[in-house]
Amino acid sequence: MNIFRLAGDMTHLASVLVLLLKIHTIKSCAGISLKTQELYAIVFATRYLDLFTDYISLYNTLMKLIFLGSSFSIVWYIRHHKIVRRSYDKDQDTFRHYFLMLPCFVLALFINEKFTVKEVMWTFSLFLEAVAILPQLVLLQRTRNIDNLTGQYVFLLGAYRALYILNWIYRYFTEPHYVHWITWISGLVQTLLYADFFYYYFQSWKNNVKLEFPA
Repeated sequence: MNIFRLAGDMTHLASVLVLLLKIHTIKSCAGISLKTQELYAIVFATRYLDLFTDYISLYNTLMKLIFLGSSFSIVWYIRHHKIVRRSYDKDQDTFRHYFLMLPCFVLALFINEKFTVKEVMWTFSLFLEAVAILPQLVLLQRTRNIDNLTGQYVFLLGAYRALYILNWIYRYFTEPHYVHWITWISGLVQTLLYADFFYYYFQSWKNNVKLEFPA
């Protein structure tokens, strides 16, 4: 554990709390992609198969439970909550997200650190997480006008992965033989997908105007 890893985890946790605040308090999921939330639920379900078999630390276990529970609860809210589901814009959220899953799974079968069920599923979760934000970014591009909480949620998601890259760089220079190409490349791809969003987010912050994407 180092300051970059801790900051990344807390930023990731903050993104989830912001989204839950929006859904639970405002009773709205406007601007949120159900497709991205379903992909994240699959990411955590396949990544944390070791939850009840490999104990690392109380902190590790708690974070796994939080991300698993929050991801599935968000999906439930958007799909089934009698008030929240009314604000879901399914006509705009049309990205065929399941088409992202098959290539990620096939890639994980061929590129992994060890050919076991847990390792393949863990690698699959890394590949899928790298592209899971795409439906959300496409939805924001279509709707253009982005409310504050949605903008903060997406920004925190991107910041979490950027902080993890700093964590990997730190560990590379401080820990012997610390090399994880699959994790690094997946994380870099994921961070690069946020580049356009980050640009407009900082532009809106600098100019003190509402965040929106150009037509």
